[in-house]
Amino acid sequence: MYALDSLPSPAVPQANGQTYIVGGAVRDALLNIKSKDHDWVVVGSAVDEMLSKGFEQVGADFPVFLHPNTKEEYALARTERKAGSGYKGFQCDTNKSVTLEEDLERRDLTINAMAYSQHTGLVDPYNGQSDLHDKKLRHVSKAFTEDPLRVLRVARFAARFANKGFLVAEETLQLMLSMVHSGELSNLTPERVWHETQRALTEPMPWVYFEVLRSCDALNIVMPELNALFGIPQPEKHHPEIDCGVHALLSLKAATEQASTPSVCFAALIHDLGKALTPSELWPKHHGHEQLGLKPINSLCDRLKTDNYTKRLALLTCEYHTHIPRALELRAETVYKVLNACDALRNNALFEDILHVACADARGRTGLEQTPYPQADFFRSALTVVQSELIDIQTLREK
Repeated sequence: MYALDSLPSPAVPQANGQTYIVGGAVRDALLNIKSKDHDWVVVGSAVDEMLSKGFEQVGADFPVFLHPNTKEEYALARTERKAGSGYKGFQCDTNKSVTLEEDLERRDLTINAMAYSQHTGLVDPYNGQSDLHDKKLRHVSKAFTEDPLRVLRVARFAARFANKGFLVAEETLQLMLSMVHSGELSNLTPERVWHETQRALTEPMPWVYFEVLRSCDALNIVMPELNALFGIPQPEKHHPEIDCGVHALLSLKAATEQASTPSVCFAALIHDLGKALTPSELWPKHHGHEQLGLKPINSLCDRLKTDNYTKRLALLTCEYHTHIPRALELRAETVYKVLNACDALRNNALFEDILHVACADARGRTGLEQTPYPQADFFRSALTVVQSELIDIQTLREK
């Protein structure tokens, strides 16, 4: 159990002024979760005083300091005033008169706007502890609307705590919706969107991140290629969930349950983008969606500036994800073609990730979540045979 009194005291040397541990460490202690990071706020101090104690100043936007021994972050209490567009358009005030309550007021969610010191105990001016009890993700103040990145952050926290029953408060969801409709999200850089998305893909229930973004119309702004899948039907025989967007989220869920990497999870999420480009008169069939999906995946990954591995995995999965389920039906030369095209002979780790995505695709369907997937083992065995220069795959298939 990680009670509040187990939280650390400021390390020596101590900063001038009153020092509090804030944010996630306090929240996690109240949830009995061990927190990895400790952030500190110093009230009633100044830059020169911090430097005189041996703290190292970092950060270009406002004064943040690294403790000379622990290297943990200490920030001067500050207020912020919106002075431009986007999430960087702020002017900060860090004078000694800024109070702890004023500093906490600028934070995103009430559950992240609590502070603690062993001298004062819990400082909770915005009822974060009550929202923890009620399992609500609620904004602290209307200042929330000044930073469009907070829309994504709330969605990410929803993905982190959904398994504990947390939901976004209705008034916060409405505020996020108004921010989207105001056009504020257009000020987010693609790199920041990808950074938040990558972090969300490591959370316990990452599909909730995309559900929340869609519920406030943000998904259509940051990932229109993915948003376009929702409402498009598929053959019920193969996809009992019918909706292509629902299948994308179920595939992500299946990938998560395989303890997959963010790259695998993202590839599972977007493997069917081509179905959004199928002419509606052909629905619910989507012949050729594998090739159709390459362009939107290229566009999405280039815009978000994903790493090269994630992009390559997503493209290969899109192009070959319908070959792998038919492993037991393919001709020997087609099996070899898939292995060669997926660079399996040189990069086994990449091919393993492709197989993980294909398995997630097969299990990302309502009622089929536990379906066996022998096709992956068949391709693994086929790869071993080819690597051993024993290419009689028909013999392998008969064993």
